[in-house]
Amino acid sequence: MSNKLLIRNALPTDLEAIISLDRTTPDKDKADYWQGIFEHYVVKGRADRIFLVAEKAGTVIGFIVGEVRAWEFGSPPCGWVFALAVSPDAREQGTGKQMFDEICSRLEKTGVSTVRTMANLDQKLTLSFLRSMGLRTGRYIELEKQLD
Repeated sequence: MSNKLLIRNALPTDLEAIISLDRTTPDKDKADYWQGIFEHYVVKGRADRIFLVAEKAGTVIGFIVGEVRAWEFGSPPCGWVFALAVSPDAREQGTGKQMFDEICSRLEKTGVSTVRTMANLDQKLTLSFLRSMGLRTGRYIELEKQLD
């Protein structure tokens, strides 16, 4: 097995590795969520739905997920990246950047010219990474209301 980083499309057999990687993030455990995402993005995949994994020496060490979305809130078609994780042992080695560059390249091939995402203000590492990838505040803002 090569020690070189490989960015590839996710396969149905990657599900357990994705769930395991997701457990290294500050979010809640959500195995059922990932099963649904795999069904939608991997099993029934389309060109405008992208689920990539980073693999090194036969082990999945990262993933990134995105899609093309159009006309929500008047926004013309654009790429959305909504999930990203890199194994804590593989961080600061360019894995996230290579995955982000690859998903942006694939999104651009679908015809979009903008990529968007959202990040939790409390997740400083994620925000720092996204800013280093060139993401800035866009023309839309998120608004929320807590429902009791």
